[in-house]
Amino acid sequence: MVIAKEDFLIEKLEGIVKKYESLIDQLSDPKLSNPSDRVRLAKERAEYEQIVHRYSEYKALMKQMAETDEVRRDEKAEAELKELAEAEWNELQKKGEALESALKGLLIPKNPQDDRNLFLEIRAGTGGNEAALFASDLLRMYTKYAEKRGWKVEIMDASETGIGGFKEIVLSIVGKGAYRVFQYESGVHRVQRVPETEASGRIHTSTVTVAVISEAEEVDIQIDPKDLRIDTFCSSGAGGQSVNTTYSAVRITHAPSGLVVSCQDERSQLKNRTKAMRVLRSRLFEMEREKQDELIAKNRKSQVGTGDRSEKIRTYNFKESRVTDHRVNLSLYQLEQVLEGELDPFIQALIVQDEEKRIQELKGNS
Repeated sequence: MVIAKEDFLIEKLEGIVKKYESLIDQLSDPKLSNPSDRVRLAKERAEYEQIVHRYSEYKALMKQMAETDEVRRDEKAEAELKELAEAEWNELQKKGEALESALKGLLIPKNPQDDRNLFLEIRAGTGGNEAALFASDLLRMYTKYAEKRGWKVEIMDASETGIGGFKEIVLSIVGKGAYRVFQYESGVHRVQRVPETEASGRIHTSTVTVAVISEAEEVDIQIDPKDLRIDTFCSSGAGGQSVNTTYSAVRITHAPSGLVVSCQDERSQLKNRTKAMRVLRSRLFEMEREKQDELIAKNRKSQVGTGDRSEKIRTYNFKESRVTDHRVNLSLYQLEQVLEGELDPFIQALIVQDEEKRIQELKGNS
């Protein structure tokens, strides 16, 4: 049990209870006649309701645990009664841990990006063809992971190598809570394996960079059409093979930022242009968000907070069938399963780590 030992969390919870009770009193005041004030207060009360009820459950549970603990420690109590108390105390302990976890989650300020859709950009780094092939492996891994969660995956743009690899590929992933879990994949992914063309059996190390960008709404970023240069060209596949002979592919250049976005996945120029604008808007939104993050916490360089993509976050070692996430020091000897989309052990560990960091930030701000 943790919360009982963290006075600053108890203080915050007690403060929320007082605020909640104050809002109830204000709503009960017959002098409150302004409908807009009533709506505002009711909305604020609703925001606190869940955490107040959970905290009430937690306090009742703590009282019950204390009473049960007295019985199980009572040397004069009958052995059968002490045994029953021990079993009950263990069950209450489990419930308490679950309640503590839920309360901490409710205390942490919600990231407004969490429920957004996202763009996942996978780029081959050092390692030539091996890096491009591993980019293809990651594409498959992420697609399977998203599909298992019922999220929609769509290719926005791709640059193939002709041997089954990708120099770059951009995915759209649509689904509630998608950004919440995918945000932890931003960074450098390192692969260690023997290429098929390596006669001596020597292990090569290659890297692939993954960027995760929450999809921006039109209201988030306003783009002046005068700042855009739009070029069209014929779509092409691997090795330069023509996909179609019309100028359906679109390349959009945003002059002020220098960002260039292309899309050639659709046969319709209009659809490609719409897709490219979605990606451009989201990249611009990400740039603005990172600037704000730097202003708010310029010394905070954590992967989660800034989306820093320069740090090596995970290693995939084929010889040992091992996957290691360096941020949480977690290694699993289940490479095949991970590449089949079994990412939850890493994602859950990263979420827990992130929440603990944010709890400590709450302490610093208390």
